[in-house]
Amino acid sequence: MRMTGAFAILTLWLWAGAAMAAERIALVMGIADYQSIGPLKNTINDARRISQTLEQIGFEVTTAYDTTSQQMHDLLKEFAFRSETADLALIYFAGHGVEVQGENFLIPADAQVASNADIQRQAVSLKDMLVAVDRARKMRIVILDSCRNNPFGDLIDTRETAAEGSADGTRGGGGLAQPTPDRGTLVSFAAKDGNVALDGSGTNSPFAIALSDRLKQPNLEISLMFRQVRDQVLQSTANQQEPHTYGALSGVPFYLAGTDGTEAAVDDRRIAWSDLRPEQEAQLTRLADGGDTRSMLGLGYMRLNPDTERFDPAAAADLFTRAADAGAPEAQFELAKLYEQGLGVAPDPARALSLYQASAAQDFADAINDLGFFYYQGGLGLPRDPQKALALFERAADLRHPQAMFNFAALIDDGLIAGKGPEASAAYLYDALRSGSDDVLKIMTEQPQMFSIDTRKALQRKLQEVAFYDGVIDGDFGPGTQRGIRRAYGLGD
Repeated sequence: MRMTGAFAILTLWLWAGAAMAAERIALVMGIADYQSIGPLKNTINDARRISQTLEQIGFEVTTAYDTTSQQMHDLLKEFAFRSETADLALIYFAGHGVEVQGENFLIPADAQVASNADIQRQAVSLKDMLVAVDRARKMRIVILDSCRNNPFGDLIDTRETAAEGSADGTRGGGGLAQPTPDRGTLVSFAAKDGNVALDGSGTNSPFAIALSDRLKQPNLEISLMFRQVRDQVLQSTANQQEPHTYGALSGVPFYLAGTDGTEAAVDDRRIAWSDLRPEQEAQLTRLADGGDTRSMLGLGYMRLNPDTERFDPAAAADLFTRAADAGAPEAQFELAKLYEQGLGVAPDPARALSLYQASAAQDFADAINDLGFFYYQGGLGLPRDPQKALALFERAADLRHPQAMFNFAALIDDGLIAGKGPEASAAYLYDALRSGSDDVLKIMTEQPQMFSIDTRKALQRKLQEVAFYDGVIDGDFGPGTQRGIRRAYGLGD
């Protein structure tokens, strides 16, 4: 990167390790046999169908039926730990779901409900599910086929708080509340917020049928897949039910059923987006023309691939500009790089800095990390300010930017961060391993001596806490510690 100094700076390279952890994992739950409220007809069938479909396309799936409250919480806790070493973590839930005061709750089989407090105490919230997928490395998906009706009637008060509610404080028609997932996370509802989904007249719900059909289709990028699910459900229900997705996926293209191209093995987004089929590129263009910023990003990345006939940096800059003007932080970051390099646009350091700052203001970790380097070195016209640089590095590390986590761990180890010592350095190293940083795995495997013995001991203690290591805390990274490091990364013994 741009920085030079006394501590180690991690730059990005690829290192071929041994067998990886499961790249895609799923937790599928279906509840039909409720103990105190009306049963549902198709939810077990729907969960079974989705589970089988996910297994067919290469997911490692955990499936559970008619789970109690404690079982649901236990499943989510275990899934959250496993998701840290997965590229994609997906949860599918079919069962009763209700909105209580602006928050969405999924009802367990043993729920005994007479008030809002009972639901909030016994049910699993959408927030709980989002936490369970939050640390997956590339993509996080929660799918709720659960807003089929409100089984509690007047027992619960669905009114939102005054700050969030509508004019009369209620939502018509039952259903669930609109979620606001973090960037890189997609939430899919079987029916748009505030509306009720249909159970269907056959053995599966219209949404489960459409989802299963589209999940199995190869070479179909994920954002386009969910749009096709929506279209199929609208058609099969005579426009009575409209699925909806919420959230902002990252600019990484993803094909749930795989692709015939190279996308699965390539991290470079310019190359990955170039695998998109011509008909999907045309659909992406229509979506971009309608204002979809992720479609603009994908088209822009295509035009930055120098190995294809699409290569057109000026067109990429135009697409990124449209998305950046609409407030997309990834587009602001990518456009900043073009202005910094003078690629597709005239070099403009001031414009680049402004875009980096705009992206960083929206917590885009890449932009925050790069700003840290600019302040450390005095780049893009900024005065050199090491203290501000360190604060930015910490902020990027706390947002789980792999490179920033390693670099901040090194800064702590070098004694440059007041109030933080070996335990904090080890915690960042552990999180960097869990995030899937090949670079950190390589360094901690081949060059652990670059960190002090106290930090190495602290990392051994951290590995011991999560049952990845059971040896002596001595700072010696022998076979046992190395095995623990590999486990933390997600590799087998």
